[in-house]
Amino acid sequence: MAHTKSAQKATRVHAKKTERNKPVRSSVRTAVTKAKNLLDQKDMDAAKVAVGEASAALDRAAKKGVIHPNNAARRKSRMAKQLNAAQKTKDAPKK
Repeated sequence: MAHTKSAQKATRVHAKKTERNKPVRSSVRTAVTKAKNLLDQKDMDAAKVAVGEASAALDRAAKKGVIHPNNAARRKSRMAKQLNAAQKTKDAPKK
């Protein structure tokens, strides 16, 4: 338990911020998981849409300060890389 007034206030502020950020963080996780699952299933049309939605969710979270902008950029980059790799394997000519 915090002892000083400033530490008590910091605890209250942190609790409010956590409560406010929970739904944003949850929606990001849901969007990213949905995109990853569709990529794993090789459903390219749906995966392309889901990756776009996940990227938008990550951008919104970064804009609101819920996650660091570099974190959002890194995760978007990795998803795009997976999508491109999956599309290449789908479009590759069969021997």
